[in-house]
Amino acid sequence: MTQPKNVLIIGAGGVAQVVAHKCAMANDIFGEIHIASRTLSKCEAIAQSVADKGSFKRAAVLHTHAVDALDTQAVAALITKIDADIVINVGSPFVNMSVMDACIATKTHYLDTAIYEDPRKICETPPWYENYEWQKRDAFKDAGVTAILGVGFDPGVVNAYARLGVEYFDTDSVTDIDIIDINAGSHGKYFATNFDPEINFREFTGVVYSWQNNAWQTNQMFEVKRTDDLPVVGVQNSYLSGHDELHSLHKNLNVPNIRFWMGFGEHYMNVFGVLKNLGLLSEQPVTTAEGLEVVPLKVVKAVLPDPSSLAANYTGKTCIGNKVKGTKGGKEQEIFIYNIADHQEAYAEVGSQGISYTAGVPPVAAALLIATEQWNVGTMVNVEELDAKPFINLLNQMGLPTRIRDADGDRLLQFA
Repeated sequence: MTQPKNVLIIGAGGVAQVVAHKCAMANDIFGEIHIASRTLSKCEAIAQSVADKGSFKRAAVLHTHAVDALDTQAVAALITKIDADIVINVGSPFVNMSVMDACIATKTHYLDTAIYEDPRKICETPPWYENYEWQKRDAFKDAGVTAILGVGFDPGVVNAYARLGVEYFDTDSVTDIDIIDINAGSHGKYFATNFDPEINFREFTGVVYSWQNNAWQTNQMFEVKRTDDLPVVGVQNSYLSGHDELHSLHKNLNVPNIRFWMGFGEHYMNVFGVLKNLGLLSEQPVTTAEGLEVVPLKVVKAVLPDPSSLAANYTGKTCIGNKVKGTKGGKEQEIFIYNIADHQEAYAEVGSQGISYTAGVPPVAAALLIATEQWNVGTMVNVEELDAKPFINLLNQMGLPTRIRDADGDRLLQFA
C-alpha cells in the first residue's frame, strides 16, 4: 500500500467541483484534499457541496484556500504549507506556466486539462505545446516529478483513444484520426457557453489548424463540415476546429491526418457570428466614450451566464470519441472509440453538468495512477505517451465508460 498523497486542486469552477467530489471519493488513496482559487467563497461553496453529498469515502473535510495562481511564489508557498504531493490544475489556462513553475520549485506532481494560453495572443503558430509547456520538460525531469499535460477529456481521454486506435490496427497503417465532440444537450438559456466564455470563444475566433498529409493546414471556423450518425445522439453535424490535442498527437503518433471536429447548432453559430463581426470577441482593449478601457471579450464574458449555473437544468447527452481508419490483417477498417455522458446523471452525482463531468473525472483518474505509481514517470508527458489501458479501466469504474464500435459490434472497452 502506497502512502496517501495529499492533493491540491487549483480552480473553483464547474470542472473543479467535479474534481473535488471525485478526489473525495478516493480519499483512501489520496490523503488531505485542498482546493484553492482567487475567490475563497467559490472554494467554500464546492467544499459545502462535497459535504452535502457525502462524497468522502473516509470521514474528512475539503480544505479551502485563497491564492492568486498567477503568483508562482504564492502557489509554491501554499504547496509547501499543506505538503501537497499532487497539484491538479483546473484553473484558467492562463495560469498553467506559473503553477508549473511552483510545482518544479517544490518537486510536486502536476496535471492540467488544457493547453496554456497567452491572454494577449490568439491562435499562435503551432505546435502550441512546443511554444510553452514542452520547454519545461527537462525541468520536471530534473526535479524527478511527473507532469501530465492536457488530461481532461479533449484533450486527454481522446489522446488515449488515439493511442488505442493506433495499437488496434496493423503497425503504421493508421491514416486518419478524427476526434468528434458532440454535445446533444440543452441548457435552456438563450445563449451560453459550457465552460469559461473567454476560453470558449478564443478557441473559435482564430485560424483553424489541422494536421493533414503530415503538415499543418489552415481553415476558417465553420468552413469545413461533416455529418455522422453516432451512437445514442444520432445524426449530428460537426465542424473542423483547431484544438489542443492535435499539437501533441501529430508529433507522438505516426499518423498523417489528425483532425478535431466540434458540434454546433445553427443558433450558436448565428450568435457567435454576430458577436465576432461586431468586434465583441476581441481580446484587445478598446476605450469607451467615457474614457474607460475595456476588453470586449471580457465584457461579453461578464454578461453571459456562469457556466456552472447551467447544471441544474441541463438535459441530454454528450458523445465524444475518435474515428480511426487503418488496416487490420491487411483489410481496411474504421473503428469508433467513444464515451456517452448524461448531463442529469452528472448533476445528480456531483452537482455539475456533463461537460464539466467529462473534463473533471479524467485528471482525478490520472492523479490516482500517479499515486499508485502506474503513471508516475518522473518527467513531462502528454497522455498518448502513457499506457492507456489502466486509464480506460479506471474511467470505466469512475463514471466515464469507454465503448468501441468495430467489425465485431458495439461493446464496452476494457482490458485484463
